[in-house]
Amino acid sequence: MYNSEAALEKAKVRVGLVGTGYAAKFRSEALLHNEGMRSQLIAAVGHTAETTETFAKKYEIKALSSWQDLVKHEDIDLIVISTINRDHGMIARAALTNGKHVIVEYPLSLDVVEAEELIALAKAQQKLLHVEHLELLGGLHQALKQNLAKIGEVFYVRYSTINPQNPAPRKWTYNHELFGFPLMGALSRLHRLTDLFGKVFSVNCHQRYWEVEPEYYQTCLCTSQLCFNSGLLAQVVYGKGESIWQSERKFEVHGEKGGLIFDGDTGIFIQPGETTPIEVAPRRGLFAKDTSMVLDHLFDGTPLYVTPEESLYTLHVADAAQRAAQTGLTMFMEDI
Repeated sequence: MYNSEAALEKAKVRVGLVGTGYAAKFRSEALLHNEGMRSQLIAAVGHTAETTETFAKKYEIKALSSWQDLVKHEDIDLIVISTINRDHGMIARAALTNGKHVIVEYPLSLDVVEAEELIALAKAQQKLLHVEHLELLGGLHQALKQNLAKIGEVFYVRYSTINPQNPAPRKWTYNHELFGFPLMGALSRLHRLTDLFGKVFSVNCHQRYWEVEPEYYQTCLCTSQLCFNSGLLAQVVYGKGESIWQSERKFEVHGEKGGLIFDGDTGIFIQPGETTPIEVAPRRGLFAKDTSMVLDHLFDGTPLYVTPEESLYTLHVADAAQRAAQTGLTMFMEDI
């Protein structure tokens, strides 16, 4: 499958990590404690020398000064990218060019053309490019898939994730350039829908920021309306920050025979005169599951749960939403 397959049969996958934050910590634990101990964490690089050194000491690995050094490291087979969205594409390109396999958190890039180029590059280099979409492995998504057939033809979906934060943190997730357009930076909000319901016909979108300085915002609110080829109508609401006062994490699916309502970590199946609870598995262990699947793929060729092309399609939908928000016009996917 890959040009280093024979070598991987004889040795552990040697991993370099870009990032030292929340996701990087969970990924490191998964790499160090996976079944069969098939991976070895070699080195990491973070945002600052201090955070990198602290992280490296905790996991007893090398602390490097730049991701440019990491992707060129001869003793590394796989680069894991767990850093700001803006840099995903740039680091992935350098890693692939230097003959490394790549795991990258969504989005693959904030630019759809660059994302397309990276997928082509991975194929040319015969290297793995895995865009991680943990939301597909989680209990909510699995429960949705298991129960979807019960409600017949689906005609309306509403997915809302709203996170009040007061004061809003002055961090990269509240930065226009570093996080990106909200539905690109938070691509999972759209990817749940494309995974469940297929191709999109048209996209509308409106967004608003509250800000007191040009680079960082205190509040973001983005609403998008998707019409799928099937005729399904979907509304996605994403908001965070100081000017939002009630948190919400809700996924509603309305069909001709009933409805599925997931509110937080609880789910119900609604039929005429009857409401049935739906078990939703906890979100623990998703990084370990994703990592195990990647290692299975590298060593045994087993298929992964998501392809980079599927993530790219959702990125095109997010790009259409961005264009719709900028122009106030409906975007038709067949024209993009």
